Amino acid sequence: MNQRLTDALAGGAAGLAGGLFGGGGGMVLLPILSYQGHLEGRQVYATCIGVIFPACVISAVVYLLRGGVALSEAAPYLAGGLVGGWLGARLYGHIPLGVLRWLAAGVLLYGGVRYLL
Repeated sequence: MNQRLTDALAGGAAGLAGGLFGGGGGMVLLPILSYQGHLEGRQVYATCIGVIFPACVISAVVYLLRGGVALSEAAPYLAGGLVGGWLGARLYGHIPLGVLRWLAAGVLLYGGVRYLL
């Protein structure tokens, strides 16, 4: 299969996961980008963010237009998310790649277990 088509399908799967579950596109995209090996370690994480951000914006707009977003409930999370995103991006280059991988795996595992309980 054409590599561009494969990449577009991977991005589509990530966007679909984000749209269906309200997040999680990175869980789909991160292993795909890691497996393909086109990118170096840190570029995988940064590329995930670059792909997921516009997909999240589109999903959020659709949810907002359909009345599925309670802005009063979302505002504190948005404020904290902006601060956390800025802080994470600032710390990103200072955390060893191996630690970053374990942190990402731990967050995914924790989220998956919490979701099931």
